[in-house]
Amino acid sequence: MANESKKPVLVVVGVGGMGQAIARRLGAGKAVMVADFNETTLNSVVTDLAGDGYQVTGQVVDVSDPASVDALVAAAQELGPITQLAHTAGLSPVQAPGAAIVAVDLVGVALVLDRFGKVMHPGGAGVVIASMAAQMSTVRPDRLTPEQEAELATTPAEELAGLPIVETMRADGATAYGFAKRANQVRVEAQAKVWGERGARVNSISPGIIATPMGQQELAGESGALMRGMIEGSGTGRIGTPQDIAAAADFLLGPDASFITGTDLLVDGGVVASVRRR
Repeated sequence: MANESKKPVLVVVGVGGMGQAIARRLGAGKAVMVADFNETTLNSVVTDLAGDGYQVTGQVVDVSDPASVDALVAAAQELGPITQLAHTAGLSPVQAPGAAIVAVDLVGVALVLDRFGKVMHPGGAGVVIASMAAQMSTVRPDRLTPEQEAELATTPAEELAGLPIVETMRADGATAYGFAKRANQVRVEAQAKVWGERGARVNSISPGIIATPMGQQELAGESGALMRGMIEGSGTGRIGTPQDIAAAADFLLGPDASFITGTDLLVDGGVVASVRRR
């Protein structure tokens, strides 16, 4: 059967709270491919989604490994035309050291953007989960030179880890995280043109503090008190939910966002705005 006669494919990389919420919100009537590094968690999510009526396939993936990402792309293509991609996989400072964060949050995102950008169906779209940390971190955008941003935006994915600026930033987990998320934003900016050559779009979403397992780990960690203070001082005064991010992804991946590409949507409940205007 030709791809054109099959259902459109939604690929969700990372099956944490955000990934599951996106799969559930966007996956009805599509062939859903969910992928994650943790096979046990992946299998559980596949079982739950299938039980709720979704047409779902699972694939174990290591986003830091080019061969593994290539295998994911090939498996997704077998299902049908890939029309939507949501990349939510990532590690936080309480989960991993700087080197692992760079491998997954920086190199992994670049690999996924590169590989899926080459096969995305015309009219399709992708979103990458960045973070408000790109603006809140000690590695703020204004601390990266234009030359460094250009390197992060265009260096081949397999060569990113060897850049001098990456070597500098990987020593500390919190710094590596903010840095990697800023790199995601500039990578998306550069990839918008590449994806556009196929008639596709790509954007990033920068969540604030979200009630996912990763977010709860951060709240329980060393910076938990600071994070709770930022929530209390924000315009909404509440923690975000995975459904908040799924709603943003639904918009950016859908037809109403057909003139939006290469940009970042901050979905943080007003935290960054309140911090900047104190």
